Amino acid sequence: MSEESLPSCPKCSGVYTYEMGALLVCPECGHEWSPSATAEGSGEDKVIRDSVGNVLADGDTVTVVKTLKVKGSPSGIKAGTKVRNIRLVDGVDGHDIDCKVDGFGAMQLKSSVVKKV
Repeated sequence: MSEESLPSCPKCSGVYTYEMGALLVCPECGHEWSPSATAEGSGEDKVIRDSVGNVLADGDTVTVVKTLKVKGSPSGIKAGTKVRNIRLVDGVDGHDIDCKVDGFGAMQLKSSVVKKV
């Protein structure tokens, strides 16, 4: 690709993208992505699936499939706990569900530890 034809960063819309091997890199925010991902569309259509492969959506109810440790709590979140009205987010470290868990409050969970009800 020539420099004039490089796409803007899909995260921050920065125009100073450059190629590094097979990836495109944004020096402004540090985001790296594959040029083929840009051709398919920006990450807006990302599908988030639960631990068994069901597609999740905002407002779904899910069940925690394994006991999770929570800092400051002696018991943690038990397997089988229902979490209602989830919100899908682009979280940190793979945490892509924003929710309120009864007895614990607001927190983020990974989709790999929940199952859609």
